[in-house]
Amino acid sequence: MSNADQEEFWAGDAGDKWVAQQAQMDTLLQPVLDLVLNHAALPAGARVLDVGSGTGASVAQAADAVGPDGHVTGLDISDTMLALARARLQDHPNTDCLKADAQTHAFEAGRYDVMISRFGVMFFADTTAAFANIARALTPGAPLTFAAWGPAPQNPYFMEAAAAAKDVFGPMEKMDRTLPGPFAFEDSSRITPMLTKAGLTDVTCKEHRLHLTPPGDLRAVAELLCQIGPAERALRQFEASDADRARLIEAVMDRYAKFAGATGVEIPALINLYQARTTA
Repeated sequence: MSNADQEEFWAGDAGDKWVAQQAQMDTLLQPVLDLVLNHAALPAGARVLDVGSGTGASVAQAADAVGPDGHVTGLDISDTMLALARARLQDHPNTDCLKADAQTHAFEAGRYDVMISRFGVMFFADTTAAFANIARALTPGAPLTFAAWGPAPQNPYFMEAAAAAKDVFGPMEKMDRTLPGPFAFEDSSRITPMLTKAGLTDVTCKEHRLHLTPPGDLRAVAELLCQIGPAERALRQFEASDADRARLIEAVMDRYAKFAGATGVEIPALINLYQARTTA
């Protein structure tokens, strides 16, 4: 099974939007990256594979953790996002960026000591094949730590934006959340057997509740949500006019007002944190 559709998606308009919103998205998702790095506890000198590394925030922070004797390879399928990552990582000589599909790339066996990912593993056409291939790139007994979105109903970052779009445009096309996409790993009872079949051991998934921290006031957050996510998808699906977009921004602001406080907007999230090891 090919990931060509995902490569086209992330190298095109989706990648362009992430690059344009890089600073805002890094701030929004920093609590998730903190979760991954805190649990990965990267040792000094480790060789790290960061899957789905995007525009490079996770690579830079992992590189700081492993120090000058360690090394971090950021792997992504999007040339667009990797171009920005390479520019951002010029002051991190212990890093490199690899444009590749982790499901099929011919990794050097045992090249890496650790694998991490922040929201980079939910898009494989064949999850078992992808993790079997990643496992071959790791040393025996190497740990894997990766975050994915938990159940959609408990993630208002998506659900409230989708509800706002429905308020404005009416029902949207329903999506199969088991297909490659943000919620492909929401059901750990479905995913854990795939990881075990891939040859991983000690597979666990723990739910973590945290708050996403988008920068700016409520209107700035609404603008961001209309660039990336269900609200943006609605704008495309309904071929929205400028007036429609203005109405949607107001609807998003109404929906997210309950998350705004004295310190800014904090959106509750439920994250699935998976951990596993390769066979020793």
